[in-house]
Amino acid sequence: MLKYINGYNTQLKAQVQELIEQDKLGEYLLSRYPDTHTYTTDKALYGLVQEMKNTTLKNASPLSKVVYDSKIRDINKALGTHTYITRVQGAKVKTKNEIRIANLFKKTPEAFLRMIVAHELAHLKEKEHTKSFYKLCVHIEPHYHQLEFDTRLYLTYKEHFGELYE
Repeated sequence: MLKYINGYNTQLKAQVQELIEQDKLGEYLLSRYPDTHTYTTDKALYGLVQEMKNTTLKNASPLSKVVYDSKIRDINKALGTHTYITRVQGAKVKTKNEIRIANLFKKTPEAFLRMIVAHELAHLKEKEHTKSFYKLCVHIEPHYHQLEFDTRLYLTYKEHFGELYE
């Protein structure tokens, strides 16, 4: 029932369950995040990602593509993806980094989008979800852990009640 916050402690899950039963989870989310962002096109998303990358990861590999992806549907497995492609062309090795963000983040608060972008940008430097990976996420987005939790609450709300941000 609470699959998006399954890894959290029992007390926290009980508080969330109570918010759901009292129909107050949406109220909680809207009080913290009342507005959606304006990065609704691939071009605008690319601009946001480049800005975050240039501010926090100046020496990271360049990005060849940043898009919203309608094919990312199984939000249990991924909210965004980072793809690293290496191709040999003659004597040269060319690499491409792509970031794809689930379409559902077109209509969410900017904070949720920034958390997903921070996560995918961190993969430019750290491929695995290690302690140093999450430290890098916090470097990119200082409130990363709270935003990740609140994004999980939003996904929980969406599963139980439908869309919150239209």
